[in-house]
Amino acid sequence: MASAASVFLLNVTGQIESAEFPEFDDLYCKYCFVYGHDWAPTSGVEEGISQIASRNRSIKKSVVWNFPIEITFKSTNPFGWPQIVVSVYGPDVFGNDVVRGYGAVHLPFTPGRHKKTIPMFVPESSSRLQKFTSWLTGRRPEFTDPKVVAQGDGREVTRVRSQGFLTLSFNVATKDLKKLGYTSSSSDLPNSEITFNP
Repeated sequence: MASAASVFLLNVTGQIESAEFPEFDDLYCKYCFVYGHDWAPTSGVEEGISQIASRNRSIKKSVVWNFPIEITFKSTNPFGWPQIVVSVYGPDVFGNDVVRGYGAVHLPFTPGRHKKTIPMFVPESSSRLQKFTSWLTGRRPEFTDPKVVAQGDGREVTRVRSQGFLTLSFNVATKDLKKLGYTSSSSDLPNSEITFNP
């Protein structure tokens, strides 16, 4: 007789497809995952950095990376469901690499293919003097650890500005969620969430 499952698995493959930053060109992106204490990666890559891509000269003028992501997590608890944090960088007028946008999104809860477009933002200087100094020195405000984007602590005092959009696609597979008493709602519902079956 097979023993009951003690963990469930979440497998995600996909890609960081493209971004729209109308004012900027020659961009690259970095990604990492943020997840709860009960989660552990079992295979795949937890962080990566893409190639530099130039804007497509078509009507949309988007930067296309098609940069692959693949990871498998195990957990006993859906609390702390993994998020992917993406940071986009590019050169400023002095040729220094500066952050062009941060964004984060939870990995989809339901199995199947998903596409997400996330708004990106950048931190802003809190005063005109700091803004001028950062422009003069070429050192713009940025987070020392991009994972802060996916966490709530300390974010309430950060001044940010919206800037651009990034598109990701995911292929999601889960294993043993039902054996642990969890079911995921239908993927065609707009607000998919994990529920517990008593």
